[in-house]
Amino acid sequence: LFPARGLESKDPHATDARSFVMPSSPVNVCMFGTGEYTTGFTGKGAANSDKSTGVVALVLLDLRRRGLVARLGMVGTNGKKLPTIRAHMQCVLGDVYAGIDPGCIETWPSDDVIDPKAYERAVAAFNPGDCAIIFTPDDTHVSIASACLERGMHVMITKPPAKTLEEHNHIANAALKANRLCVVEVHKRFDPIYVDARDRISSLGDFSFFTSYMSQPKHQLETFKAWAGRSSDISYYLNAHHIDFHEWCMQGRARPERVTALASNGVADTLLDGVSTEDTITLAVVWRNRRVGASDTKIAQRLDESERKRRRDQEEGTAVGAKHAAKQWGASFAGGTLGHATYTSSWIAPKADVHSQQRWFYMGTSGEVNVDQAHRGYNMATDSSGFASVNPLFWKPTRDATTGEFSGQRCYGYISFESFVQAAAACNAGERAP
Repeated sequence: LFPARGLESKDPHATDARSFVMPSSPVNVCMFGTGEYTTGFTGKGAANSDKSTGVVALVLLDLRRRGLVARLGMVGTNGKKLPTIRAHMQCVLGDVYAGIDPGCIETWPSDDVIDPKAYERAVAAFNPGDCAIIFTPDDTHVSIASACLERGMHVMITKPPAKTLEEHNHIANAALKANRLCVVEVHKRFDPIYVDARDRISSLGDFSFFTSYMSQPKHQLETFKAWAGRSSDISYYLNAHHIDFHEWCMQGRARPERVTALASNGVADTLLDGVSTEDTITLAVVWRNRRVGASDTKIAQRLDESERKRRRDQEEGTAVGAKHAAKQWGASFAGGTLGHATYTSSWIAPKADVHSQQRWFYMGTSGEVNVDQAHRGYNMATDSSGFASVNPLFWKPTRDATTGEFSGQRCYGYISFESFVQAAAACNAGERAP
């Protein structure tokens, strides 16, 4: 599962999803999950966050308006909530944006049914080559993604795709067997500041130190009450953002060797009515740099050979070749220098000028980078909402002042989904291979 990885193409210069052109045929998409990130709806109505409109459904409805998406479906587990969710979406989407019609979305299960396996009927209603976008509790990802891949659908999964290496490999192997695109939704890889920082980091020598912090306000635990501390924790939910970003920066240059976890508790378990879970989690990770003198060309050749062996072994049912390639790859780090990193996430932060504090610091042996993602030098104040720092680079729910249309197409929260839809269409057309 490689989020922003380039697909095999007839064009040797096409390296990632940003190089796609408009697909010749729109794709059908089924959304799995009906919660805040998809619809903006919570158990108490519209989300009290920067995502009251939802993200996934609004993006896909706009892609449908633009002709990139055709049929839309959405799957939950409690059909009794669906009429209220539809009314919410009509209020915050259909009645607000010109050309957006949430009434076109087919839903599962039936309005009078509670069915944890409603996804099975929804999958059966879609066809090979259609797309699945999964934003459900973490412990449901594997079963839903597996069903979609077995059906022949292209799959996008929210982070983390799985919580164990065994489950991750299961999904990866299912994607290989189905010959379908399977990606993780990590929108920070499309943030222009993060992209620029990654490119600059490549020239700052060996890795020495990285630290990140990301939080959510404690009132958000009410939104997460159905799954917080049960199916996942705050580290899986938030640390995944900056762990992925750091891994992306280090590809081929350094690798993690040892992980230690630290935690604080006492607040979340009270707010969650006795569910035992951590308030704040820090992962302390030891990294090792590739040793000096290990040729970039040879490393690239080893990576290519490892991938070829992995695909061949999948077809032949043996892992011997892949293990040999991995051993060769690992040897290039022997004797390399050490770096370390800490990744901290919390969901007991106070209400502030931003919904989520997000910042990180990177130090290389010849330079450093410091990014505060939450504060982009843009703030405003209103009588109703008070003071706030605004980040329209991620998400822009404000409509176009002239046309009344949704106008967030260049936000990296939007581009992440658009790129996946375009990639799936290119695979269906035979222009790319998963």
